[in-house]
Amino acid sequence: MRQPTRWLATALAVVAGLAMATTTRDAAAADSPYQRGPDPTPASVAATRGPFATTQATVPAGNGFNGGYVYYPTDTSQGTWGAVAIVPGYSALFANEEAWMGPWLASFGFVVIGIETNSRTDGADARATQLLAALDYLTRTSPIRDRVDANRLGVMGHSAGGAGTLLAALRRPTLKTAVGLAPGTPGNNLNMSTTQVPTMLLSGQNDGTVTPTYVQGIYNTLPAGVEHAWAELAGNDHLSFTRSNPTEMRLLIPWLKTFLDNDTRYTQFLCPLANSTGVSRYNATCPLVPPDGPTSPPTTTPPTSAPPTTSAPTTPPPSGATCTATYRTVNSWSGGFQGEVTVTAGAAALNGWTVRWESNNGQSISQVWNGTLSTSGSTATVRNVSYNGSLAAGATTTFGFLSSGTPAATSPTCASP
Repeated sequence: MRQPTRWLATALAVVAGLAMATTTRDAAAADSPYQRGPDPTPASVAATRGPFATTQATVPAGNGFNGGYVYYPTDTSQGTWGAVAIVPGYSALFANEEAWMGPWLASFGFVVIGIETNSRTDGADARATQLLAALDYLTRTSPIRDRVDANRLGVMGHSAGGAGTLLAALRRPTLKTAVGLAPGTPGNNLNMSTTQVPTMLLSGQNDGTVTPTYVQGIYNTLPAGVEHAWAELAGNDHLSFTRSNPTEMRLLIPWLKTFLDNDTRYTQFLCPLANSTGVSRYNATCPLVPPDGPTSPPTTTPPTSAPPTTSAPTTPPPSGATCTATYRTVNSWSGGFQGEVTVTAGAAALNGWTVRWESNNGQSISQVWNGTLSTSGSTATVRNVSYNGSLAAGATTTFGFLSSGTPAATSPTCASP
């Protein structure tokens, strides 16, 4: 009987160890009060839009850089957001190179400031200075400073801007992360051996300007005690980072979630690499643990300039109505717009909702978040997704969408389910 007893004891120990490991991972994920959005999935990480509606504003010149653009979630109910500043490459404009990244990243729960440089020929040192100036502006004097957590900041840049990003990390070790997109300038062999900032490097397999060998040389200088990763994107050249790049974003979003939000729910996509499509080489210091927890409690009081989107409405739904839906235009541009619909439960709790409205003025919806879209002729129908269908009496939730055409007065109806 000795052998079966020993086997049983070993099996129980293994089971207990697995349970403890699972509990530890779950507890670690729950430790961060900065988690935003539903549990991620391979599909959600690869999506071109996250769960948050966004808006954007122009940043005037001054404050140490030549202005730019800021993108941020419209939701004011979840406290402050981590932020990342982005700078373009040599002789380039952010508006031409990286503007596509702004709303994409913001929709996953980040504030993004994209800057134009004081001179398009500024070198890496100047770009580093301007990146840090942009973060100081964003957190100290910008109109949206109350939406940003000054303790959760990162930097990112392409080419010479990527080199500037790495230099900014050396100058300001309190940054939570730095991301270099084909980072480098001729004759500037960056040595990152003294950095304290978790760093991701991305290179293009076919990049003849900043070659993968050059980027690997930078990667090899990163200290073992600092989390870092390097991905080579298959078939990409130097300018691939200046165009909409789903493979790049599939890597960036989990990285930023991990190190700006301390959200370890996302490390599963990087350790090991969950989806290697479009990636020809990958290295990382797994398991990619954020170096420290939150430095201060999150700000949960929403800005006074806008009420939280999840608060109960001041005017209750009509008596007997299961739910109501109200529409607003968040942003518009030539040929398209971003809309948002607020669903409000009636006098009783709601378990599932369906919103319908008639599209007009040449409108054609291209994307929806926080809901599932179906269309029939000119009728658009959006139903709840798994995480926002159950609402307490009087509670609200929102979903957003992008559409071609021009915004017009819309009167959506709501029913349950």
